[in-house]
Amino acid sequence: MSKRALITGITGQDGAYLAKLLLDKDYTVYGSYRRSSTPNFWRLQYLDVHNRVHLLTAELNDSSSLIDTIRVSRPDEIYHLAAQSFPGASFEHPVGYGEITGLGLTRLLEAVRSINKDIRVYQASTIELFGQGNTKPLTEDTPFNPANPYAVAKLYAHWIANIYRAGYGIFICNGIMFNHESPLRGLDFVTRKISNAVARISLGLDNELAMGNIEAKRDWGYAPEYVNAMWRMLQQKEPDDYIIATNEMHTVKQFLQQAFSIVGLDWSKYVKVNKELLRPVDVNFWQGDYARAKTKLGWQPEVKFERLVEIMVHEDVKRWESWLKGVALPWDGYNYISK
Repeated sequence: MSKRALITGITGQDGAYLAKLLLDKDYTVYGSYRRSSTPNFWRLQYLDVHNRVHLLTAELNDSSSLIDTIRVSRPDEIYHLAAQSFPGASFEHPVGYGEITGLGLTRLLEAVRSINKDIRVYQASTIELFGQGNTKPLTEDTPFNPANPYAVAKLYAHWIANIYRAGYGIFICNGIMFNHESPLRGLDFVTRKISNAVARISLGLDNELAMGNIEAKRDWGYAPEYVNAMWRMLQQKEPDDYIIATNEMHTVKQFLQQAFSIVGLDWSKYVKVNKELLRPVDVNFWQGDYARAKTKLGWQPEVKFERLVEIMVHEDVKRWESWLKGVALPWDGYNYISK
């Protein structure tokens, strides 16, 4: 008998890739999305899984909707990916981020505790927990030091997960995912902002890219590999917390240089630094040590930095070339065509 899984936030990058992974493993997959927002299913369509998943509406600030979702889906595993997830925007809406990103998990775990404590749960944690002041690769034992309201909300979720694991015996794992990118990344994220702009500039559709802090250093991996790590966590005998990363670090400037070089352009001729795009508090160093995941999960990254940038730029170039030919495709670039 095949397993059943519920993915909260299934319409996002990770949700879509995870849905495909689980379907390929013969899971019955349910996915929740916000009923109060405009449905955005292009990622599921892009991966050709939209018609293979069972879609449900749920709100993280509504306990009854979460209870209904679990009762309908009857999952063996829950992958909790839904959240408000933009660190910069969290300064403008700190209460909302606490309500959804922090307390949302508590409501979900209360539903699990009342319906079926045997459900295994994956909680999407974040590198934002570590904040500033880091100069060495980060491990699961590195102290947390959040630097924005989003990170504080995620820290609450991270610790409440551990409390439900220790206090109620719920199998729950925190996955501390370092930046993981793909052609399905949203255009609000810096890597996709760059790949999309490079594609448009190379095709003569734009002539400038405005950027904020290009000296920030990040550990970037490939999203399809990272969702595989999520699945591996819930197949273990005992729950634990894991860092998923590449243990390599590159600056935003290096990402720009690599992306523009793929289309044969000099990045410095097109990139303009705009101080208005800087965060009130930014983090300049993140590098993750995935040793625990390698040892216990048998997981390690395969797609490295140069290949990741190449995948993203080539896909965005192909999309815009298709658009210029009048070809319709599942894609978020339509939201930016008028610009």
